[in-house]
Amino acid sequence: MIGAGAFGAWCALHLRRAGRSVMLLDAYGAGNNRSSSGGESRIIRMGYGAEEIYTRWAMRSLTMWLDLFQQVGDPCLFHRTGLLWTAPRNDGHAARTRETLLRCGVEFEELAAGELARQFPQITLPPDNEGIFEPNSGVLMARRAVQAVVRQAVADGVDYFRAAVQPPAGNEIKTTTGESIRAETFVLACGSWLPKLFPEVIGDRIRATRQEVFFFGAPAGDNRFAPPSMPAWIDFCDVRGAYALPDLENRGLKVAFDERGRQVDPDLENRQVEGLEMARAFLAERFPALVRAPLVEARVCQYEVTSSGDFLIDRHPEHANIWFAGGGSGHGFKHAPMVGEYAAAAIDRGSTPDARFALATKSVLESRTVY
Repeated sequence: MIGAGAFGAWCALHLRRAGRSVMLLDAYGAGNNRSSSGGESRIIRMGYGAEEIYTRWAMRSLTMWLDLFQQVGDPCLFHRTGLLWTAPRNDGHAARTRETLLRCGVEFEELAAGELARQFPQITLPPDNEGIFEPNSGVLMARRAVQAVVRQAVADGVDYFRAAVQPPAGNEIKTTTGESIRAETFVLACGSWLPKLFPEVIGDRIRATRQEVFFFGAPAGDNRFAPPSMPAWIDFCDVRGAYALPDLENRGLKVAFDERGRQVDPDLENRQVEGLEMARAFLAERFPALVRAPLVEARVCQYEVTSSGDFLIDRHPEHANIWFAGGGSGHGFKHAPMVGEYAAAAIDRGSTPDARFALATKSVLESRTVY
């Protein structure tokens, strides 16, 4: 198992629990700050428009995350802040989200403009906005959650160590320091490194893109931007895909944008932020009480993006013993328990994954359908 991010850690855990002998390697270590699984926090939400498979995967994944956190004795790795969607009245994606949530039995509340203003006065919204509130969704503490999965995998018998590798050849893989590792099956869950390891097979079918996040400090004694007053929030009015996470563990209000940044090399990218002016303009528009708030933390991470936003879970086209699990595309972290379960079952049975996860359906031209 190559890659100890969210996908790789959960794949290793599920494979081990299925009776496999598993070795888990990562070039920089679980939850490192060059990985797509690094950083402090990730939203977990059930709403996915008409994409029912992702709603059901998120539901099942949240249960598995919570069970794991209980096992490791750290239930605070999930914060049930609730998740608020806001969009213009009669927005098509919002309507499809409501329909899917109803069909899947997800608890949610519809909020008209007046109720949004009453419940969340700290957010300034256009007057025609309506909302969907998922009370049981919230935020996973990302870096620490991944490390918790790895700890549990090790406790279950997975061998874990830090090593960089070369592409597998036959039943053997070599580390960059010359050690040789033999295995029946190799699972590559390397995130942004998959295109570097397999340039001919994957190449631009997965792109590593630069994404920046900002944490702003609320005024002293001001609790409006922390739970329970402030939920996680996704703003469908913003063409950049703006979202915000409440002040968790006293780190500040997190602001970021889902819009794809430029393509980067995850090994070499400079991690100094460049988009502070855009983040401050968003604060002034949506959180006017924070217009002069200090920036208390910022970081550069990356997405690893497929053309559609669907994950990659498939065999290498020329080597049946090599599997890929990647293409988190900015929304994959929450689904990692299901990605691991799905991949482990496919490997055990030798089955062909669903077409949406196949390498053949990943184009070099973006046509995103999953949000």
